[in-house]
Amino acid sequence: MNLKQLEHLLAVADARSFSRAALRLHITQPALSRSIRLLEEVLGAKLIDRMGRRNELTPLGETVAARARQLLFGAEELRRSVDMAKKGNGGPIRIGLGSGPAAVLMTPFMVHMARLHPQVPVNIMRGALDLQLGHLRARAADALVIDRRAVPPADDLVVEMVAELRAGFICRSGHPLLARGADAYSFDDILPYPIASTTLTDEIGNQLMRQYGPRANPNTAVGLRCEEMDSLIATVRQTDVVFFGIVAAARQGLVSGELVELPVRPVFGAKGLFALITLAGRTESPSLQLFRQFVTEHMHD
Repeated sequence: MNLKQLEHLLAVADARSFSRAALRLHITQPALSRSIRLLEEVLGAKLIDRMGRRNELTPLGETVAARARQLLFGAEELRRSVDMAKKGNGGPIRIGLGSGPAAVLMTPFMVHMARLHPQVPVNIMRGALDLQLGHLRARAADALVIDRRAVPPADDLVVEMVAELRAGFICRSGHPLLARGADAYSFDDILPYPIASTTLTDEIGNQLMRQYGPRANPNTAVGLRCEEMDSLIATVRQTDVVFFGIVAAARQGLVSGELVELPVRPVFGAKGLFALITLAGRTESPSLQLFRQFVTEHMHD
């Protein structure tokens, strides 16, 4: 029995077809069948039920396949550890970022790495949660920083809280609302103007309605929705749009005075909860420590 045979077993299990599995493995179907047959002979048990064009694992085959995934994962981690040791630079940094973390971290981190660690390759990925988790599980990403509330429970994920960022309402410094000179504004004061935000979790949406009433339902109140917070903030700079989201996303504009946080009352009570997600059992590259430290130093209000 060898790792290649276990890899072949998993390919058939995933494809449920010897022909499709052979295509994915770039080997002939007879060679694949022979490999599986030898594995069954070594183990002394039938692993796959061959039912015409469909092939399914036997109950014992399911057990062997689960163990095979662990063994192949361990072998890949061993190769990865040796490769990182040979390179001596800690390896590349491959990270996925959610909307909020991307607005706060992405450009500053790339500038930081280009200036201080130009020898370390950096690959930052964006996209929907399912896509990012897919990258992580396929080992195309080393870590994710995303909304903790959006991550489904899973045994193969390590979830570490890294930041709690407050949310608020942001507008440009020349916004008509500010001409009133009021000390505070209600949600109804904002409604005549377009509201921009990312896709909000149900928890945040419910909190908005609890505090500001049914008119704050994001499904109807949010007129501009985009997963790129930088684009939303850029729109706020040039229009009378009001942004709702983590205040840290507008940090640069707030510091320069180009943007203003509206003092809406009551103050929105929930915070953005962000976590660093890694794959359980995976060897962490030394380079990822650079990213961890950067997140700790920069992911704040």
